[in-house]
Amino acid sequence: MTFTVSYVLRDAVACLRLEGELDMAAAPELNAAIDRLHADGRFRLLADLAGLTFCDSSGLAAFVRGDNQSAAAGGWLRFTGAHGRVLRVLEISGLAEVLRYDGDPDMSAPTAPGDR
Repeated sequence: MTFTVSYVLRDAVACLRLEGELDMAAAPELNAAIDRLHADGRFRLLADLAGLTFCDSSGLAAFVRGDNQSAAAGGWLRFTGAHGRVLRVLEISGLAEVLRYDGDPDMSAPTAPGDR
């Protein structure tokens, strides 16, 4: 399954939707999306992982990189919607505790057609 990343902007939060398999071939695409958001001054990032079916260490590294870069600018990267094997990998790595988002579960849902 291919990997896709899209996002919508909600106030001060950029809500990313990740779908497919996040592996070493796909991690650069996530990094590039995060870099674009940072270049636009967006440093509060919420990643919806409900559509993510696989995540390896490259994906974990992309999450850590995104959070570190966001934090350096006063922001953060958090995730919601992880389940199954993806959630298990996040739990084993400790990222489930560090990057967990406990706020509004609908924050990452798109609001209008054509949103990025």
